[in-house]
Amino acid sequence: MKIVIPGGTGQVGRLLGRALTGAGHEVTILTRRPRGPREVAWDGATLGPWAAELDGCDAVINLAGRSVSCRYTKENLQEMMDSRVDSTRAVGQAIAAASRPPRVWLQMSTATIYAHRYDTANDEATGVIGGTEPGVPGYWGYSIDIAKAWEREQELAPVPGTRKVALRSAMVMSADRAGVFDYLLWMVRLGLGGPVAGGRQYVSWIHERDFVAAVLFLLGREDITGPVNLASPGPLPQREFMRALRGAWGVPAGLPATRMMAEIGAFALRTDTELLLKSRRVVPGLLLGAGFSFEFTEWADAARDLAGQVRARGKK
Repeated sequence: MKIVIPGGTGQVGRLLGRALTGAGHEVTILTRRPRGPREVAWDGATLGPWAAELDGCDAVINLAGRSVSCRYTKENLQEMMDSRVDSTRAVGQAIAAASRPPRVWLQMSTATIYAHRYDTANDEATGVIGGTEPGVPGYWGYSIDIAKAWEREQELAPVPGTRKVALRSAMVMSADRAGVFDYLLWMVRLGLGGPVAGGRQYVSWIHERDFVAAVLFLLGREDITGPVNLASPGPLPQREFMRALRGAWGVPAGLPATRMMAEIGAFALRTDTELLLKSRRVVPGLLLGAGFSFEFTEWADAARDLAGQVRARGKK
């Protein structure tokens, strides 16, 4: 297949591009700073010569959007919103203008769209969309607004010949440097990998190989449209999540952190505590119902695999 990936230079885009290219697909990346032979310039907001890449391609996988790893200032939140909505609108316009539009458009979204909760897992059919939960910081609702606006832009795009799927992805765990797993492992190595604010909050995750396999599965399933949760069937409380990661690296203990300590640490790292404190209990109801088989359903197994990759990389 010929596949175009707008915003494909981030962690998820790199691992997806490697896997798809390795599987024999022709992959083109749309990026603001093209460097390689299969990278094409775009501004992520307006139509331009890049739109020709979508005319005649088989699939578009739009990953564009400002990183959420930042302080949630008014300016940064607005940039998160604009980068997601504008890029999605531009992709929709390019598909609508194509004489041979792609058969399928996978649009990145986020599992953060669901409510902060501990009691029941959120699947696509019965999950509760967040934004009105009691007892959480008011600004957390803006992340929900971003996710809803992101999905709505794809939903409203007038592209009747193209199947649309919104990827409500949990954290993608890969052994790549500077990714989420790398950051968490860094904390464990420093002895800081203990429970945060009690550690009751659920962590949803997906191993890199399952993420790629799920994307390939969705590219080929003509009967699947709309939101799909890309998350392992095994979300778990943060204290158990970090215990398993410590075990995978051979670290017996990790210092716990109070909510205040988490606030201070997040400020020092120029990120936000929502990423640590929100309970994201998400399960892949639609994927499981459609017959998708996960390689990694338990975090302990995934953590050992990823830790092994990191150790092997260090020996090279």
